[in-house]
Amino acid sequence: MMLHTINKSPFERNTLDSCLRLAKSGGSVLLIEDGVIAALEGNEHAAKLTKAMSDLKIYVLEPDLKARGINNKPLLDGVTTVDYAGFVDLTIEHDCVQSWL
Repeated sequence: MMLHTINKSPFERNTLDSCLRLAKSGGSVLLIEDGVIAALEGNEHAAKLTKAMSDLKIYVLEPDLKARGINNKPLLDGVTTVDYAGFVDLTIEHDCVQSWL
């Protein structure tokens, strides 16, 4: 299965929408850099990310939440936080990685 990484805010680019539309069931999405904003509860992109969780595993890089000062804000139910070691583990567990820019 594929690991998809998204590093852009869903308010800035449509990479989250494109990824969710094309990702195959059983894959994973890791939100990094400004992409972590999509994992916050209550934003306008929350419903599509929650819906995607029926087919995809959603992860968020915790150091990037901290770097943006949003690590204390609630995340969507079902989103898993990972550290850098967890990021490496995800890349090892998946057959390939697709970076959405």
